[in-house]
Amino acid sequence: MGIIYKFHDDLDTDQIIASQYLLLPTICEMKVHTFESLDVDFSEKVKSGDFVVGGENFGCGSSREQAPSVLKALGIKAVVAKSFARIFYRNAINIGLPVIVCRDLYDDVSTGDTMELFLSEGVVKSKGKEYICTKLPSYMQEILDKGGLIASLNEDMNCELVTSLNKNAIGCD
Repeated sequence: MGIIYKFHDDLDTDQIIASQYLLLPTICEMKVHTFESLDVDFSEKVKSGDFVVGGENFGCGSSREQAPSVLKALGIKAVVAKSFARIFYRNAINIGLPVIVCRDLYDDVSTGDTMELFLSEGVVKSKGKEYICTKLPSYMQEILDKGGLIASLNEDMNCELVTSLNKNAIGCD
């Protein structure tokens, strides 16, 4: 169970993390400014395991990877929205932040409500109601489970290297 923080349609990446904070050297330093123009205390209120819920076209605007990165760094368990800007969606998956399309949830919930996400089933529960969401394909779920695209590729490369070394060590091709 986590708390919902609800945001409007067409929320752009500059509202998630304003461009002036991109000059800070680390995501940890940037994260305290997340949603600052919309909720100055957001980074202090949000807890690990909480959720961001958005309307249509969540994460539109510039393609900055820092937008999903600051959300993940704050401990946001997932972003659930009616729809996502394509580049935000891809950046979130690449860094290991679950992004779920759930068209009906937005209109029924408010900031402060609680929610439970069953990612592998594509189900959200809130306010005594169950919502069916887009279930991620297994390959995307696997990328998220490994912590993002780079972590997934690194793990796959390490497995291939170990397999190759083992085959060479025992004389297999």
